[in-house]
Amino acid sequence: MQPISGQIFLDEREVEFTMIRAQGAGGQNVNKVSSAVHLRFDIQASSLPEEVKTALRELNDRRISKDGVVVIKAQAFRSQDKNRADALERLIELLRQALDKPVPRKATRPTRASQRRRVQRKTLHGEVKKLRAKVSDFH
Repeated sequence: MQPISGQIFLDEREVEFTMIRAQGAGGQNVNKVSSAVHLRFDIQASSLPEEVKTALRELNDRRISKDGVVVIKAQAFRSQDKNRADALERLIELLRQALDKPVPRKATRPTRASQRRRVQRKTLHGEVKKLRAKVSDFH
């Protein structure tokens, strides 16, 4: 069980790992050893609370498929164990991101003093612009 936040835990038995060959440079090792990891996590089949599942599905993240399966590919390290730990950490980070609710904005009104300052600045700016105008003929 991996702690996510407070009373919410991730059961590692619900996470499916598939070992694949990593892409990119790595010499002969890359052709022989399956060091990259595909992590699959079915949101609906998990034991997470329903509100967490809903928040996770509502995240606009390309790692979440239309079927509600989180797919994370980890291949940063040459070690399978490190890639597995990295993929799991990224899943936990995604779950924490789903739990973060933005604080709703409270509408505020400008103070009377700030309104006065704004009007004074506008008046002063208008005076400056008036001085830039062409001088008309006085008859």
